[in-house]
Amino acid sequence: MSHERHLGAIRGATTVDEDDASAIRAATAELLRRIVALNELSPDDIISALFTVTPDLRSVFPAHAARELGWTDVALLCTMEIPVPGAIARCIRVLLHVETTRPRKQLRHVYLRGARALRPDWADEPGPDAPA
Repeated sequence: MSHERHLGAIRGATTVDEDDASAIRAATAELLRRIVALNELSPDDIISALFTVTPDLRSVFPAHAARELGWTDVALLCTMEIPVPGAIARCIRVLLHVETTRPRKQLRHVYLRGARALRPDWADEPGPDAPA
C-alpha cells in the first residue's frame, strides 16, 4: 500500500429533531467526530468542508461545530440545500476534502439518524428495524 498522500472526498449527513442551535451543533459535531474517527484523520488532514442544511434549519451555521472541534485553519462554507419536495427534513450534510493515504474505496462515509435513508449502503449505524 502506498503511503503517498492524495486528495480525497468524504460525505456525511445527519438530522436533528428541531431547529435549535445547540441541537444542530451537537449533531454536526457527532457527525464530524465519527467521520474523523472512521477515516483516522486529524484536523491537519482536512482541507475544506462544505456544509448544507435544509431550508428548515436556520438557527446556527453547522460550521460553528467544526470550529468548536478545533478546525481553526480549515476552510468552511455553509449553504442551503435545494428545497426538493419530499426531501428529508432538518438535514445537515457535509462534504469534506481531505489529504489521505487511503485509497478512495477505503474512505468511510457517514450517514446518521434520519439521514441513513439517503444512503442506506453508507449508513454508519443500524436502522430501527435492523435485527439486534
